[in-house]
Amino acid sequence: MKEIIIEMPVIFSVDEAGAFREMLRDYINSGENSFLLDFSTCTFIDSTGLGVIVSLYKKCVENGGTIRLRSLHPNVLKIFELTRLTNVFEIV
Repeated sequence: MKEIIIEMPVIFSVDEAGAFREMLRDYINSGENSFLLDFSTCTFIDSTGLGVIVSLYKKCVENGGTIRLRSLHPNVLKIFELTRLTNVFEIV
């Protein structure tokens, strides 16, 4: 299974979420459904960004794929822990 690596923006909020959603939807519509989101430069995520990732995760799983996360900044990891999304996503 081919996994596409996507580098997350430094700040992943409502301003970046729309373009990110469209990019991943284009990938999914073209048959790609496994992604590795690289958070190594991302230091902030808001609820909109989180919602976009969860929504796209559901779509990927429905199509037999997944979204994995790597290199989460402590601030970003804390958000995933508080929302218990660490139980949903594989963090590598």
